[in-house]
Order: sequence, then structure tokens, then C-alpha cells
Amino acid sequence: MKVYALEEHMATADVIAAWRRSNPHLPEPMMKWALASDATPALLDLGDGRLAAMDDAGIDTAVLSLTTPGLQNLDAAEAVALQGPTNDTIAAAVRRHPDRLQGFATLATPDPAAAAAELQRAVTELGLNGVMINARSGDRSVDATEFWDIYEAAAHLRVPVYLHPRAPLPTVHQAYYNGFTEPISHLLATGAIGWHYDAGLTLLRMVVSGLFDRFPSLQVILGHWGEVVLFYLDRIAVLAGVTNLQRPVAEYFRTNIFITPGGIPSHTYLRWSLETVGAERIMYASDYPFNRERDGSARRFLDTAPISDTHRENIAHRTWERLVAGIRR
Repeated sequence: MKVYALEEHMATADVIAAWRRSNPHLPEPMMKWALASDATPALLDLGDGRLAAMDDAGIDTAVLSLTTPGLQNLDAAEAVALQGPTNDTIAAAVRRHPDRLQGFATLATPDPAAAAAELQRAVTELGLNGVMINARSGDRSVDATEFWDIYEAAAHLRVPVYLHPRAPLPTVHQAYYNGFTEPISHLLATGAIGWHYDAGLTLLRMVVSGLFDRFPSLQVILGHWGEVVLFYLDRIAVLAGVTNLQRPVAEYFRTNIFITPGGIPSHTYLRWSLETVGAERIMYASDYPFNRERDGSARRFLDTAPISDTHRENIAHRTWERLVAGIRR
């Protein structure tokens, strides 16, 4: 059984340098983690070290993506200048290891038109298999209509959009997560809970904005078991009375949204997700290098899951292979 992992992060020296130029204080906690921790060498390694870590985890193929906040914290000109070279770097790594690596494009969302054009190039010329977008571009949530050129391009190309969290706005951080030591506040705002709420709300805003009615073939991947919002679909149904959507909110999660664990190896959450959206809407992701799978733990999570072999194979590889096979090159 082949295992694909879809939330496998990387970085480049040029992007890191741009982050430092943009704000030397590195205001987002994940930027500090990416630039000054044991994750830094792993993010920069697109060769033997990464492949060895995949072997250790039991992952056959990793889909590379630029770590958060990507290029979305930069001004438009610098983001546009970096999106092409960053995607070239990802594509070059894939060419070196075509059986082990695939890639999601990174886009200059501060310039949506340029981002949409780059997505076209990344898919049709570089062979990348989708795009990762973080939940906020600058101070704007990416559900806003100004970003719909990107989603139109993704729908036309039939490539998935992986929606990834980004640290909350400073005002939100101050209001909800401050008041503790820095490590506690930062984790509350990001990987513990904060950015999961933020990303889930962004996806919900995409739904109620009518994005999926406008582009009904658009497919979005949501990590971390659906970024909390998946577990509240029965309650979220109350929106039906005040929206003009073509379908119930929960139905979009069963037709336009895929779910991954994103480094949370929980069979409890897996069972809930199976019941909520079905096995054909779940794929695997390890969230490397922020979550390190070791001693075959990625494969073991799937092998020991209390599910049928058909469901296991769909989650491990068949669903992703079907998605990729449908891309319009």
C-alpha cells in the first residue's frame, strides 16, 4: 500500500531572507519556529535528509509546500518576484526524485491576477499538482472576492487548493491568546487551537460567500481533521435560514472539501471524519517537519486504523491518485 503525505513543508533561503526584510522581528510565531529551531534544516532539505525522514515514517511520496505564511505576508512586488523561483525550486526537487516527491505551487496572493497566471504555469509547465494557500493574505481573509481569480484558475485546471492556517491577526492574538508566557500564548494562537479556528472559519466563509456555487468543481483540502469546523456541521446548519446557497452547508463538505489529519494521528478523529464526510473525502498528511513521524508511525497509523482495506487504500493513495489523474495539463 503506497502512502502519500500531502502537508509536507519546505522553505527556501530566498523566502526566509524576504521574511526577515519584511519584518526582522518575525511577528508570526511559526516564522520564528521555521527560522530558529530544529525544523529549519529540515525545511531547507529537499534531498537525502528529507527522503530518509520519509523512509523512517513509512511515507512513499510527499507533496511539498512552502511553509506558512508563504509569500502572503510580503508586499505584492516582492511576492510576485519570489513565486516563480520558489515553484521552480519545488519542481526541480520533484524532477530529481519523481517517485518520492510531488509539489503544491506557492502563489503571490497579494497580486491575485499574477497568482492565477503563475498557477497556470506551475501546473501546465512545471507539473505541480495543486496549490497551498494560507488563510490570510496580508490582513485579508482569502475568501474575499478579490482572490477569486485564483480559485477560478484552480477550478479550470482541476487542481486542489490546500487551505492552510496562518497565525491570527495581532489584534486577535492580543484579545484572545495573550496573558501567559510567550510559549503558551504562541501555541494557543497557533498549533494548539487558534489557527485551527481561524482556518476553519475561513473555509466556512468560502462556503457562505457562494464560492463553491460560482465554481462548483473547485476542490479544497482542509488539514488537521477539518480545522475544528468539521466537528460543528450539525450546528452550522442553522446558516441555511439566512444564506442563499444552492445546497445545505454540510453538503459542500461532502462534495468540495477533502480532509487530512495534518499531523494529528487520531483514530477517534478519523472515525468522526469517516462518519461525517466519508472515506472518499479523506487523505493522509503528516505535517512534516513540525510533526515528525518516526519508526514507521505514518504507515502504522493507517495499518492499525479500524477501517476496511478499501477505505485504508483510499486514504493512503487512491483518492490522491484520482485527483491528480483529473488535472487538466
